[in-house]
Amino acid sequence: MLSFLSRLIDRHSDDVVAQVEIYTWQTCPYCIRAKLLLWWKGVEFTEYKIDGDGGARVRMAERANGRKSVPQIFINNEHIGGCDELYALDAKGQLAPLLTEPAPL
Repeated sequence: MLSFLSRLIDRHSDDVVAQVEIYTWQTCPYCIRAKLLLWWKGVEFTEYKIDGDGGARVRMAERANGRKSVPQIFINNEHIGGCDELYALDAKGQLAPLLTEPAPL
């Protein structure tokens, strides 16, 4: 039982080598949902909390092809979209291959 709980808490996967970035607001339910999926997959990610930071939101929109909603998620510097797109990739079995590709040098 203890080993099960330990595995549940320690979700880091050695297979995940991609660089993942996510722009969020702290209280956004879609941001929380996206981070939970990434956490469950064992993904270590860089989170940019942009609550009230207009400059950060502009930089995010520039990277996200004009999209201003949160979350905005990038894998290996490629924009994949928001929470719905993240879950759709996972449902189609396309998220895991993205996460196991190393970040380009």
